[in-house]
Amino acid sequence: MRSVSPPQLRLLGQFRLELGTETVELCRNGQRVLAFMGLRGRVCRTVLAGTLWPDVTEEHARGSLRTTLWKLPRGEPPLIGCCGDALVVSPALHVDVHFLTRTALEVVEDRGSPCRTRPALEILTGEDLLPGWDEDWVLVERERLRQLRLHALDALAEALIRQGRPALAMEAAWAGVRAEPLRESAHRAVVSAHLAEGNISEAVRHYDAFSQLLNDELGVPPSPQFARMLPERLPARTARRGRDCQRRDLLRGWFR
Repeated sequence: MRSVSPPQLRLLGQFRLELGTETVELCRNGQRVLAFMGLRGRVCRTVLAGTLWPDVTEEHARGSLRTTLWKLPRGEPPLIGCCGDALVVSPALHVDVHFLTRTALEVVEDRGSPCRTRPALEILTGEDLLPGWDEDWVLVERERLRQLRLHALDALAEALIRQGRPALAMEAAWAGVRAEPLRESAHRAVVSAHLAEGNISEAVRHYDAFSQLLNDELGVPPSPQFARMLPERLPARTARRGRDCQRRDLLRGWFR
């Protein structure tokens, strides 16, 4: 007997609901309800209706919610069930955001095994939550995931350096830089990876480029913690100035 794959809700990138081997098309309100429920798991009807239909009366909002729920695909168990005045997502529904969250937390808590670091890197550098959706509840969740990803990338880079894998550590560090060019911890990870390989000049060059970028954008220097990472500064810096400017301009381009 052929097993049936569980329903999949994909919220990273474009919205997609997969039931078995089929992708199910939903109306916009159906997508919004399922996305909100997929992120929260359990929500009071009044809170859900008021969040998704904030500009109408409570009665009208609850009516819109009832209509939207009725239009969702039927299944056993249903994608969204009732528990008193609360709505609950079926435990069978796999939501990709939760997998990302678990992976990121495992990395941050240093519970990931060395053999899983590369898959973790691929997961942490994936797509954003529902790009193009601009409702407040989406923006809040998107920022939460962004911060979690950034912390996980920092932790992953540090773990890879400890494992003696500086090339992969550099990938994780630069992913953090691309996501937030002014985030110092990501640049510290880049410098740490250079130092782990013995590339002192590269480490100093990167520090200089970030220092100049930080001064140009915010008028502040890097933290003393960052400066203490470097050995004695190389005295002859004129020859590096052109390359430093190129690297600084690259970082600024990502910032813009």
